[in-house]
Amino acid sequence: MITASDFRNGKTFEYEGKLMQVVEFQHVKPGKGAAFVRTKMKNIVTGAVTETSFNPTAKFEEAFVERTDVEYSYNDGDLYYFMDLESYDMIPIAHETLPENFKFVKENDPCKLMAYKGKVFSVEIPNFVELEVTETEPGVRGDTATNVTKPATVETGAEIKVPLFINEGDRIQIDTRTGEYMARCK
Repeated sequence: MITASDFRNGKTFEYEGKLMQVVEFQHVKPGKGAAFVRTKMKNIVTGAVTETSFNPTAKFEEAFVERTDVEYSYNDGDLYYFMDLESYDMIPIAHETLPENFKFVKENDPCKLMAYKGKVFSVEIPNFVELEVTETEPGVRGDTATNVTKPATVETGAEIKVPLFINEGDRIQIDTRTGEYMARCK
């Protein structure tokens, strides 16, 4: 058990049956009245952020999120299979559990399964991936206005915006958090 006065950024706890993580906290001691802890917290499963004030003595069940190193193997319809790198077990995960940015992951890429009390609730993917451009229009010569982009499809099937000088067959680095082109790789 932890109390609201134990809150620190990144601390995970159970609140009203939900798994929450402290994003920001502030201990407030007003001139009149009792002290309280103003907390901005994120629901780890849904991503929703809420702000609440707690009495510093309020007690919560501390939550330990398990992170397991896995490798994405393949998908079979609505199930995606990951191999546990320690036990080599295949772990099936439903499509609804995967984050939106999973479209940048290809087979054999490393990931982390995030589980609470044995139930997987999300998959953490690398922040940056290197993928090959499989389809894009050729850049128009002489079109040198700043920040001009064109659509491109990468080897996983995801579509992103890239600069005009990128051609089919080029390997590019993508920030999976934003889905933006970062750099051309050699």
